[in-house]
Amino acid sequence: MINLPNILTFFRILLAPLMVWVIVNREFFTLQGFHESWVAYFAGLIFVVASVTDFFDGYIAREWNQGSQLGAILDPLADKMLVIGAFLGLLATGVASIWAIYIILIRELFISGLRINAVSEGIDVSASWSGKIKTVVQMFAIGFLLMDWNFGLELLWFAVLLTLYSGGEYILQYIKAVKK
Repeated sequence: MINLPNILTFFRILLAPLMVWVIVNREFFTLQGFHESWVAYFAGLIFVVASVTDFFDGYIAREWNQGSQLGAILDPLADKMLVIGAFLGLLATGVASIWAIYIILIRELFISGLRINAVSEGIDVSASWSGKIKTVVQMFAIGFLLMDWNFGLELLWFAVLLTLYSGGEYILQYIKAVKK
């Protein structure tokens, strides 16, 4: 179904690999005469624009009653592509901790698999508030790391803790639903 929320989601899917390319190819820009800080600003701008589409696609889908099954599938996929892409780019450039990224990736893969299994069993494992807060903190951590601002690594580890907590909530929600 083609509607504004799905178009925004597709746009985010396109921005994710562009952002990763900018992050890992800083030398391309510096060889063109751009200062390295401008490359960080550009990557950060792409990330912010993509993150804002995440807010608006959900808001518009709810407020304008334009939710769709395609959107329900693609929106979390687009989120994962953006966040995981940013983390992998930061990891490849030596900015992020491999262990923090590993923990986040494993949790995301595990919970995605759990949610797919839940849907196949007719169980609703909707996003929780802790999952939404986790995503916001991950996005702030990415922004701080991209811009090389103070407390970027601390935010990343805080995001890891929230990632583990929200993952535990999803598991408990799934177990309770299965027992019913």
